[in-house]
Amino acid sequence: MRRAIILAGGEGTRLRPYTTVLPKPLMPIADRPVLDIVVRQLKSAGFERITMATGHLAELIETYFGDGSQYGIAIDYHRESEPLGTAGALSVIEGVGDQDVLVMNGDTLTDIDYSEFFEAHLEGDAVATIATTRREIQVSLGVPRCENGDPTRLTSYTEKPVLNYDASMGIYCFSPRALAFMTVGERLDFPQLVLRLIAENEVVRTWRSDNYWLDIGRHEDYEQALEEFERYRERLLPAE
Repeated sequence: MRRAIILAGGEGTRLRPYTTVLPKPLMPIADRPVLDIVVRQLKSAGFERITMATGHLAELIETYFGDGSQYGIAIDYHRESEPLGTAGALSVIEGVGDQDVLVMNGDTLTDIDYSEFFEAHLEGDAVATIATTRREIQVSLGVPRCENGDPTRLTSYTEKPVLNYDASMGIYCFSPRALAFMTVGERLDFPQLVLRLIAENEVVRTWRSDNYWLDIGRHEDYEQALEEFERYRERLLPAE
């Protein structure tokens, strides 16, 4: 059974005041919450069970999605009594250590092929696989570079360079072995877990996607999602 864990318990402090009355995953994108889109995508990708890790305003999420019968997928919940960070909940959610699972943030707007990503993880040798996307930053200033031995002597000067980097999409796959490096109930974030796995010489891999992706955690990102949703609607929403 394909299982996904959706992290939906954060307080969404960067999106206040909206998130004082709504949990971030229930923020509306056009005519539906972003988490509604995610659930429909996972169902379409062949996932059969979703566990939502809830916390802030948990009752609203649990009331909205219920047992998942309206979506044709089983949905259950793990409500955190105290925040355990972005990864800590994995150590206490029942059954996570029994199979490979997909884990993702509940505020991610993307048309990534979750099935393709999950299969790539299963077929590989990694204890953890991180979905990434290419991003660039335009530096608005001139950037001088100096010699290593003489920090005052310039060797080059670049006006407003563009920096390229791979960014985590907030979507991961973990094998059961990953839980062996976690202590039950400890507060732990994903960067800490990944670095811990690397330090123990475990294989961690990335899977780059060129798909549409947006994290709606900030006001400007949420506004961008509102502007772009109709343009990408057919790609983001599976046919019903």
